[in-house]
Amino acid sequence: MLEMLQIITVLLVAIAMALSLAHALEFPGKLRLSREQYLTVQPIYYPGFTIGGAAEPLAIIMTALLLFLIPAGSTPFWLTVAALATLVIMHAAYWLLVHPVNNFWLKDFKLKGVGQGFFGFDPLGRTEGAAEPEWTQLRDRWEYSHIIRAVFGFAGLTLLVSALAD
Repeated sequence: MLEMLQIITVLLVAIAMALSLAHALEFPGKLRLSREQYLTVQPIYYPGFTIGGAAEPLAIIMTALLLFLIPAGSTPFWLTVAALATLVIMHAAYWLLVHPVNNFWLKDFKLKGVGQGFFGFDPLGRTEGAAEPEWTQLRDRWEYSHIIRAVFGFAGLTLLVSALAD
């Protein structure tokens, strides 16, 4: 049972890291796009990445659950604590840095169902009619945020695998 939990947790953390890493690897190419090209390309991510994004909160939950099954005070325990912290920071970066920009990219799309609820949520509570920043500021925030998230995701995966290998 413990081994299955460890495998599932590692896979979920790997998926969460991989999604941010994929965005980070696109960074150099996307900076070369014009405004029109960027705005055309950006919305293609949301269907697949929204589904895959479910791995991120599940990875946090499973890592926390795993933490309760590791002897407190041991090296694997502290490595798992560190892994959990990096995953929480990665997830917080999504809600604080990426998600508000996603709302901007999708403002002209008619979303339905879960997508409408998910992307309609604004954790920063911005008001309609507020001045919008220059598109390059939003692009840079979105792109650099994914690099930050990829770093934390990679750190979380490395710490978790190290904890389980100990």
